[in-house]
Formats: sequence, structure tokens, C-alpha cells
Amino acid sequence: MTPRLAFALDAAHRAGRRTLAHFQTGAPIEYKQDGSPLTRADTEAEREIRDLISQEYPRDAVLGEEEGGRLEGGTGWVIDPIDGTKSFVCGVPLYATLLSFEESGEPLVAVCYLPALGEVVYAEKGAGAFWNGRPCRVSKVRSMEEATLSCGSHASMDAQGRAQGLAQLAQVCRATRTWTDAYGHALVATGRIEAMIDPVVRPWDISSMRLIVEEAGGRCTDFRGGRPPGSEAISSNGLLHSLIIEAFAS
Repeated sequence: MTPRLAFALDAAHRAGRRTLAHFQTGAPIEYKQDGSPLTRADTEAEREIRDLISQEYPRDAVLGEEEGGRLEGGTGWVIDPIDGTKSFVCGVPLYATLLSFEESGEPLVAVCYLPALGEVVYAEKGAGAFWNGRPCRVSKVRSMEEATLSCGSHASMDAQGRAQGLAQLAQVCRATRTWTDAYGHALVATGRIEAMIDPVVRPWDISSMRLIVEEAGGRCTDFRGGRPPGSEAISSNGLLHSLIIEAFAS
């Protein structure tokens, strides 16, 4: 494990534990201009990580969901203090603290810490992915009839013109669920489901998860198969990826 990955694991755990102090407490909620929720836990957790980065890597650039920033040349840290804030404010434990380090736009280390579940999934470029300290791999399911797919909110799927493709997949796969946000991608990386369909993502939502999924042997692209994912993402075990892409192209 490189020093950067060890640092990222520690920082994500510290920030994630800070969110637990506010979880299921009925803490006040504010709303951003785009209507997404914001809590004190979001701002405290991001500040915790930024402070740790400034101490350990003072010259590194930082991009975070709450405080913004910019990565010159695509190099620096990417933070999502609470990925799944809507779950967080509802008291649902399916949220994550995400932290990655990118170089020239490619993630080299990535951590997805799920504090309320006590799980962590992480990866390092070329070194594989790990779930609670043990190597993890995507599933080996090859047929849609045996596949379980997860997706973002149905409203978002519809707004992005993806509802028809999802309906087509739902007719042939074993099951569809709405385990959303980073948690859905983590389920793919750990082999528990076959695909996660995410119609709206920001850089901080997907930076960690695409490396984790790829290092676990899967694929993470946009809805046309392009990489990096951009503003939308599909993670899969790789074996079913082309079939999923085809459903959204038809």
C-alpha cells in the first residue's frame, strides 16, 4: 500500500466518523440552488479532509463538492464528503465518504467508506480492489436473465431520457433495484450485483468509484461506452456492459 492510499483511507475514515455524529439526529437541512440537500455533516467532513491534506500534502490541489476548487492539469484530490446526502438526511445508512487522488485526470488511489455500514472499498491503480481489507472482484454472471441491476432515481432516468432503456433492461434481467449513489457502484465492485446505472454524476461522485470498479475487473463508462464517464455512468461486471449500452442506444 502506497503512502497516498494509506493517507486516503485514514482521511476518509476520520471524515466518515465525523458524519456519524450527525446521522439520524434530525439535524437541520439546507438546500443548494439545484435543490440538493446540504447538512452540517457535509461541510464538517469535507473540511476535515481538506485540513488533513493541507498538513500532509500542502502543495496538492483539491476539488470538493462543498468547497469547490480546481485540479490543474487534472492532478489532485477529489472529495465527496457525503455521497448520498438524500439517504443521509432520511436516516438511511447507504451513504459514503469518497476520496480519490487523480493524476492527469486518471484516479490512482480511491476510497469509498460507508461509515453507517462499517464497510470500506478501496483501490490503487494496478494493485486491485479491496473490500474491508480483502481482495474483491466483480461477478462472473454472463446472462441478463441472471443479472441484478441497480439505478439512480426513476425521475432522473426519465429526465435524462433513459427511462425506456431501463424499462427494456428490466424486462430481461433477474431484478432491478434502486441502491443508488456510490453504494450501487460498490455493490458492483464487490460482486453483489452486476451493474449500476447512474444517469447524473459529478466528478466527485464517480472519480473514486470508476477506479474501484475497474480494479475489481469491471467497466465504468458513460451511456455510449465512452471513458471517462463524464456526466453519467454505468458500472458493470464488464461481461454485460455491451448489452446494457445497447439497451440505451435503441
